[in-house]
Amino acid sequence: MTMPRMRIPGPLLEGAFIARPNRFLAKVRIKGKTVWAHLPDPGRLKELLIPGAKVLVEPKNGSKRKTKFALVMVYQGQQLISINSNLPNRFTRFCLDNHLIPELADWTVIRPEYQVGHSRFDFLLGKGTQKMLLEVKSVTLVEKGVAKFPDAVTARGRRHVEHLGEMHGEGYAVSVLFIVQRSDATLFMPQWERDPAFAQTLADAPEAGVQILVYSAEITPACMSLKTRLPIILDRPEAVASLS
Repeated sequence: MTMPRMRIPGPLLEGAFIARPNRFLAKVRIKGKTVWAHLPDPGRLKELLIPGAKVLVEPKNGSKRKTKFALVMVYQGQQLISINSNLPNRFTRFCLDNHLIPELADWTVIRPEYQVGHSRFDFLLGKGTQKMLLEVKSVTLVEKGVAKFPDAVTARGRRHVEHLGEMHGEGYAVSVLFIVQRSDATLFMPQWERDPAFAQTLADAPEAGVQILVYSAEITPACMSLKTRLPIILDRPEAVASLS
């Protein structure tokens, strides 16, 4: 059976990456013309955004916009990667509405962007009298087949995971869903080297009742579809190596 596909707004324009003067701005060459593009991903992305890299940009309209384009995808060799950190939430909603994620297939969306205390979680889900808080994270970094998160220190992400554990104690089902916005990952690990505080929090999360799910996605310039659930290793790399 063919997996349902979510349409991505377009058409997208092909260009070449030139430079990134700050986290949210990129210089791109399109058909010989240099333009500025908004970058909807604050991560480091240094292994992807290298001078000359083939990228896809989305034309944007609006008199209040500072840029007329958004840099939303980049090629790493033949592998197409979405670097739009807003896309996974829309894709997750698509998957939830179409019951595509087996672990969440019986849950329905009650409300997106649900505020609880000091945190705003991406979705409040319901199943009968039960309620679930679901947080979605975007993954773009893959090294030797291993998807890793985060690619930059995220105190906010750590607080989200900690708060999910606290809310499990209040009677909620709680989950964090990592959407890998590329198709070449075979395994997921937290990025211990870059953000050990987040990695430790994620490693401790299952004991606090947090369900961790990781799915890769098939990306084309026109659509996005769910690929496969990835196995997860939460231990430190040196601990894993000692067992091999």
